[in-house]
Amino acid sequence: MQTFVNVFLGFFIFESVGAAPLSDTIIYDSEFYDIPLGELPHPFAYDENKQSDQIETDVGAELPSAIQESFSSASLTEETEDEVSTPKLIDGSSAQGSGVLGPQTKDGLPTCFLCTCLGTTVYCDDRELDAVPPLPKKTTYFYSRYNRIKKISRNDFANLNHLKRIDLTANFISDIHKDAFRRLPQLQELVLRDNRIRQLPDLPSTLTFLDVSKNRLGRRGIPNEAFKNLDDLQHLYITDNNLDHIPLPLPESLQALHLQNNNIQEMHEDTFCKMRDFTYVRRALEDIRLDGNPINLSKTPYAYMCLPRLPVGNLI
Repeated sequence: MQTFVNVFLGFFIFESVGAAPLSDTIIYDSEFYDIPLGELPHPFAYDENKQSDQIETDVGAELPSAIQESFSSASLTEETEDEVSTPKLIDGSSAQGSGVLGPQTKDGLPTCFLCTCLGTTVYCDDRELDAVPPLPKKTTYFYSRYNRIKKISRNDFANLNHLKRIDLTANFISDIHKDAFRRLPQLQELVLRDNRIRQLPDLPSTLTFLDVSKNRLGRRGIPNEAFKNLDDLQHLYITDNNLDHIPLPLPESLQALHLQNNNIQEMHEDTFCKMRDFTYVRRALEDIRLDGNPINLSKTPYAYMCLPRLPVGNLI
């Protein structure tokens, strides 16, 4: 009798387990592939148009503006052979020849592969470059700081008529061709600080900002009247260069003159003002730094009569 009861209970439990629904189990078999998406246990929204829009949004968010032009010019749908156009990066043309990633360097690599090109700005900071790379023709701003460039040749910036700023901070530059920058018609800002420059090259009259601090210009490194024709120059920084004089004449447009940490020992009364014209006022020049020089500013009080503010320096 006991054996019959055990068999009956076992059969009853087996039937109960077999009849229980499997609500959370998904069997991935070929027979499920024909089920509509909305009836799947975990449905998801699918919209072909929305997916295409999302692709375009993701591309725009992840790629820089210069590369977006390449994707926007090509349709995501199939195009005919006549409609396919060559993607453009930076400018599409250069005096040195160019490709999708800009002109090629002497090593055969595109400039925009070695550097970062965004719009008309080229960033080549800290790339261990030993020379200025060929730049796209429409480059406007060029940064090549913390490299190993030793020389600026005559044609390094040739035909770059849109170039407005050059920053070559912290290289090993000791030799600059005298015409390297003079032929740039729109150059406004030139930064050559922290190099080994011994002779200042000819400068374009369009400059508004010049920084040649921490170089080796010394007594003869700045030609006579080097800044005379720079009628738009507003900021001039020549700190830490072992200068023994203030380079004259200074343009009337100058607003800031930094000469600290040099070897300037004397100043004339007509350095900033006009000795015989006591009505002359030089309102623009408000920031003069002479601290760190062995000069006593109190010995030439008339040299500052035309200035809106006294220079910063030693008065004892």
